[in-house]
Amino acid sequence: MRLPVTGLLVLALTLSACGKIRESRLNPFNWFGRSEVVEVPAEGVVPGRPYDTRILVSQVIDMEVAPYPGGAIVRATGLPPTQGWWKADLVAENSGFPVDGVVTYRFVIAEPLTPKPVSTQQSREVTAATHLSNVKLTDVQQIVVVGAQNSRVSRR
Repeated sequence: MRLPVTGLLVLALTLSACGKIRESRLNPFNWFGRSEVVEVPAEGVVPGRPYDTRILVSQVIDMEVAPYPGGAIVRATGLPPTQGWWKADLVAENSGFPVDGVVTYRFVIAEPLTPKPVSTQQSREVTAATHLSNVKLTDVQQIVVVGAQNSRVSRR
């Protein structure tokens, strides 16, 4: 009779510990929260890349850091002034390594080949993504995506 009671006690304690794992930093779904807007002045040219003629997207309207096996995917949505902007990319500063716990990406896009009209916001949105390995994520506390008018940041 003692064995089932002991087994139930062990099971109850084990299940109660599962709630703590959900809040733990070991759980990859807790790595980064929702992004928030940060107003930051930024330069329009990508430093260190004189051959890259792309410019910063006007606004970064959304950013998400999603875990995947082996690291995380950083996805950002930007809003250029008109339709037709292309070749979107998240360009890592400092080769993608964190500086004081912060990894910064510049959201760059190429101008339209032919002038396009201004249309609805949904038709102008441009999305870019990149990945971070677990090795680079070990020292990361914040991920920042920079646009021309604003930036978005996601913190652990």
